[in-house]
Amino acid sequence: MRRLSFLSLFAFATLALAATPRSAQAGSITVKGSDTMVILGQRWAEEYMKKNPATVIQVTGGGSGTGISALINGTTDVCESSRAMKAAEKEKLRDRYNNTGIELAVARDGLAVYVNGSNPLTELSIDQLKAIYTGKVTNWKEVGGPDARIVVYSRENSSGTYVFFKETVLGGADFTPRAQTMPGTAAVVNAVSKEKFGIGYGGAAYAKAIKIVKVKKDAASPAIAPDKAAVLNGTYPLARPLFFYLRAKQTGEIKSFIDWVLSGEGQAIVEKVGYYPVK
Repeated sequence: MRRLSFLSLFAFATLALAATPRSAQAGSITVKGSDTMVILGQRWAEEYMKKNPATVIQVTGGGSGTGISALINGTTDVCESSRAMKAAEKEKLRDRYNNTGIELAVARDGLAVYVNGSNPLTELSIDQLKAIYTGKVTNWKEVGGPDARIVVYSRENSSGTYVFFKETVLGGADFTPRAQTMPGTAAVVNAVSKEKFGIGYGGAAYAKAIKIVKVKKDAASPAIAPDKAAVLNGTYPLARPLFFYLRAKQTGEIKSFIDWVLSGEGQAIVEKVGYYPVK
């Protein structure tokens, strides 16, 4: 009977630990989420650990939705997200932790539209992008480009960039079934760089060996590039904040790391990576 009682207590303790959210051990922080932000998160972690060698910061991607789920499940300390949390996600946090979490804008981005470097097109309106990504327009000549079939690349639905693009550009409409889903922004850029008639979207910092087209809010508006001034003053139509989410107000090592991210030194890294500071 004594052995059975011990095993029961052990099982109860194991279940209790499994239900308890992960909190950073001394000198250990986990960061998970947005693929758009993963390079930025890694650079922050590298620089912070150089200055604080007793601290270990693990940064992984997987998409904003994956990071938010990990935050809710208690398996990450910090969630990186390229979109705002949804009301239903905040409700899950409230149900489990009795609060809706902490939202911190830690950088700004101009979500860029990519085409192959050989494509002569230089600008597109939001309506034209919607027509391309919903499948109403399938040939580049319909939007002022060459007479060729448009090859559409998108992101998986766990991506915050996917959600932002769907809400902001498509107005909630469904993507064309012809869109090829890519596992990350780097994969989108790689595909567009190799496909002469491809189009894709993602963070401006990833735009290497491809062309970024200017975006027009509507047919009568000027075409705007996602440069620093246009993103910070909001004139670029696809400007967006990039977020850290926490379960609750943090103290200790996590607070020190976040304070440093928001400091002048941390924000300087934002620009080195290719995004824009919040301060």
